[in-house]
Amino acid sequence: MTLQAQMPVDDGKKAHWLAVRPRLVLASAFMLFLELALIRWTGSNIVHLSYFTNFVLLGSFLGIGLGFLRVGRSARQPYYSPVVLAVLVVVVWTFPVTVDRNTEGVLYWTSLSTVGPPAWLILPVIFGAAALVLMGPAELVGRCFPELPRLEAYRYDLIGSLTGIAAFTALSFLSAPPVFWGLIAAICYGVLLMPRPKALYAALVTVPSLLVVGVLLAETLTAGAIWSPYYKVTTKALQQLGIAVTDIAVNGIPHQQAVPAAARLQWEAQYGLPYDRTSKPPKDVLIVGAGSGTDVAIALSKGANRVDAVEIDPKLRELGASVHPDKPYDDPRVTTHVTDGRAFLERSGDKYDLILFALPDSLTLVSGASSLRLESYLFTEEAMRAARDHLKPGGTFSMYNYYRESWLVDRLASTMQNAFGHKPCVDVVSTAGQQAVITAGLAATDQRCATEWPGAAAGTPQPADDDRPFLYLKDATIPSIYVITLGLILIVSLLAVRVVAGPYARMRPYADLFLLGVAFMLLETKSVTGFALLFGTTWVVNAIVFAGVLVAVLAAVEVTRRFRVPPIPVMYGVLFAGLLLAWLVPNEWLLSLPVPLRAVAAVTVAFLPIFAANVVFAKRFADTADATTSFGANLLGAMVGGCLEYAALVIGYKGLLIVAAVLYLGAMALLPRKRALA
Repeated sequence: MTLQAQMPVDDGKKAHWLAVRPRLVLASAFMLFLELALIRWTGSNIVHLSYFTNFVLLGSFLGIGLGFLRVGRSARQPYYSPVVLAVLVVVVWTFPVTVDRNTEGVLYWTSLSTVGPPAWLILPVIFGAAALVLMGPAELVGRCFPELPRLEAYRYDLIGSLTGIAAFTALSFLSAPPVFWGLIAAICYGVLLMPRPKALYAALVTVPSLLVVGVLLAETLTAGAIWSPYYKVTTKALQQLGIAVTDIAVNGIPHQQAVPAAARLQWEAQYGLPYDRTSKPPKDVLIVGAGSGTDVAIALSKGANRVDAVEIDPKLRELGASVHPDKPYDDPRVTTHVTDGRAFLERSGDKYDLILFALPDSLTLVSGASSLRLESYLFTEEAMRAARDHLKPGGTFSMYNYYRESWLVDRLASTMQNAFGHKPCVDVVSTAGQQAVITAGLAATDQRCATEWPGAAAGTPQPADDDRPFLYLKDATIPSIYVITLGLILIVSLLAVRVVAGPYARMRPYADLFLLGVAFMLLETKSVTGFALLFGTTWVVNAIVFAGVLVAVLAAVEVTRRFRVPPIPVMYGVLFAGLLLAWLVPNEWLLSLPVPLRAVAAVTVAFLPIFAANVVFAKRFADTADATTSFGANLLGAMVGGCLEYAALVIGYKGLLIVAAVLYLGAMALLPRKRALA
């Protein structure tokens, strides 16, 4: 029985006024745009999601897979999607989770004191809501697939996905507030959901869409927030000891203050210690994590002739120019660079008397990569060697922060010792919060320590490296909060698939496509993290990489559609060769190349296995008996891959290539015999 024959005929089965191809492109674009908007907006209001962005991503993948599997089981319009979106927006806006400013907490692995609903309550609500919201657009996409040849439908789905990424990236570039995201969602719901009957349409589509736009408009007008590509930034003017300062919070977390240099030096000793530990007054200074400008103002007050100020967030840099009382960014001695600190070190040829990592703590993760924070690649041994190579003779490198744990101070000091070849100066300014300054001269004689650092205490973890850049992970284990959460996600997903899609036997013929989805998600994670290291963890690089992955997939589909490609077993051979190449090419070699050559080499290494894997998928998918079920199985595999990528915490990102290779071997073994030579 064909899929069309299985579908009951009712009002929802009437022909849509929009032709199938533009409808498929629009629905796919909306699906990806809505996924990105949910990840971005919920993370700005629920602090736990700043450290677990994959939570919403996994819910989205589950919903998208369920939406495809639901095709053929009901012809009713998915009016539930805008209703659930409205409920989610109201709940998150009414009950945000922010950091309790009156308590101390360790901001690692979501272990912090918060105000708002507890994590065990709000996170399941968000996961379930994200799945239901995305299930609607996915169902609309899935309904287009039976009306077109397999690969043509997949082609338009990919074009739509690229359009969704482009639209969200453009709004990020323009720093558009969430009300614009809500308007786009309302328009897409209005176009894609057919208004039959009109009263039901008004109650389940128009009213929820207007409610979403209204809530997001209220947030835009009342929160006083600035929306950067990374954060929801809020500011508050206050008085401290009679001095006017500006308090800056991001995603509900206290982040930094714009304070006059003289006051900061008087209040907190750590800000002046890097200059006290140098052997000579620094004239050329590099500040990574320049933020609102206090560290820049201090460098100028210490007599710097030139300051390169690196800040990843353009809006924080703009705030520094407008609200900092010292106006450091107006000084002609200051040059600002809006980029990632590690990327700046890898690209620049300048040398400095002092390089300062000034409280670089992004408080957020690189979207789509399990536990990679924006600043993760700054604290590896390779990064500190890069900083060493940018020092002039007699120069020093320093970092300071509230490290919270003594083992973390020792770990960073050990990393610096390995990179510089001698013990650094370690000043623990306050044991409450482990407020510390760690400084190393290019040579031991280039630093002036108050006391000698005794060395790392027993049990201090080894320095982080570029393959496992997890500074805040003490042991090579997956934290229990992740194990428990991911386990519950998988259990809920199994139940949801059974309820929505029926017996699992329906997907059994597509077990190989499921494994292809798992493995592909690991390849995508490896690509995102690899490009973040090579070119920076900025939102622009992240968007380009995701778009590049989709372009590689689209290229594989077009090649398969238009040309006679080798049989699937041969393409598996190309895939394994690509995985081997990615394993053999070291990051150190790629980083040593000039940026243009680095880009060419990185694209070749990363996208060869992605291209080959998608030729395999395209050839297999083209002849499946049930387009939506097979595609849904592949998407559910991607969700499982999103859980499995946390294995990188133990085996490193390079180890994900081995896991992917094993999964591809399993997929090849499950390939139906009649397809083995096709």
